[in-house]
Amino acid sequence: MKVAKDQRPLSPHLQVYKWETHMAMSILHRATGVASAVGLLMLTCWLLAAGGGEASWRSANQLFRNPLIVLIMFFWSGALIYHLCNGIRHLTWDVGKGLGKDDARKSAKVVQIAAAVLTLSLWIGIWAQG
Repeated sequence: MKVAKDQRPLSPHLQVYKWETHMAMSILHRATGVASAVGLLMLTCWLLAAGGGEASWRSANQLFRNPLIVLIMFFWSGALIYHLCNGIRHLTWDVGKGLGKDDARKSAKVVQIAAAVLTLSLWIGIWAQG
């Protein structure tokens, strides 16, 4: 029996899968990897300006005090810290630890909490210095 081309199931497809924590963590890990690379370009520009003399350093600092840039840097640092924490989680998996469903769910929560706490701690420290 032949099946018409338009009646064949589209699988795998997003409608087939149930949205779960491990899917979100995987997608977020990839997205934060890309965001970290883009954010490092901003950091590199600032470092180049710092090395370019006092005038370029002052103009770069003025730009990086813009509230929108501060917000971007906040999210960039959060992405970088999340990617680091989740990378450590993946390293534990590479040695065969925490591969069960319950362990994976627990480690996902630990990564989320650790990333939030570390990001907020970093920025509280930055704001405390002035």
